[in-house]
Amino acid sequence: MKIAVAGKGGVGKTLIAGVLAEFLARTGFTVLAIDADPAPNLALTLGIPPKEAIKIVPISENSALIESKTQTGVPGVYNLSFSVEDIIEQFSVKTPYNVNLLVMGTVRSAGAGCMCPANTVIRALLHHLLVKRKEAVITDMEAGVEHMGRGTAEHVETMLIVTDSSFKSMETSKKLHSLAKQIGIRESFIVGNKVASQHEGKLIEQFSKRNGIPFLGFVPFDEKILKADMQGETPLKYASQSVGVITIQKMAESLFEGEQVSV
Repeated sequence: MKIAVAGKGGVGKTLIAGVLAEFLARTGFTVLAIDADPAPNLALTLGIPPKEAIKIVPISENSALIESKTQTGVPGVYNLSFSVEDIIEQFSVKTPYNVNLLVMGTVRSAGAGCMCPANTVIRALLHHLLVKRKEAVITDMEAGVEHMGRGTAEHVETMLIVTDSSFKSMETSKKLHSLAKQIGIRESFIVGNKVASQHEGKLIEQFSKRNGIPFLGFVPFDEKILKADMQGETPLKYASQSVGVITIQKMAESLFEGEQVSV
């Protein structure tokens, strides 16, 4: 089970990814959450305190690790064949909600063909995670659509495209869905987030229908989630009182109905 959560910046990707990862862990899955956003916040959503989260060094910025994997001793020549299993074991962090977290960071190289050392390591690691690991992998993608051109979401089975009711957000969602089909992602769903009125919900549902993108559901605007965000807390702390978190959990139940879990 490999799932990418994508969307325009600010729509709530990290919230959806974090609640989804926690739900799967609680229902019996072994879960690895990947934060592939250049401004990583998934650690906070999964309950790691801010003072600890800031200490996590993204894989893409771990120069010693990248050099150890790719250096050959010849300037400008990189090793393109190396193991990555040890990276997962050494650099993933156990969160309070029983989810393993790996902070990838991002590679800002232009062009999918770039073989700079950081890009090489990230690609190899993602390929291993998304093809060979027998666990649920939830990836909080970089905001926007550029990562699709780098093949970051290649090999995922499902993409959740998060949008609010703004025109720009829905246009980004449309591009993401088109690109997801091009790289062979099996299924994509629209998730409407921060929905504050029936009118906003209707706009998102009409957009989904008009563009032929299956609609998973709405997450209502929630003061509890806003409060947690302002205080640097995980919204999971308020799970039993948060209509937003409860709604995402119900979406997860619907999405994974029939999957084999051991509770």
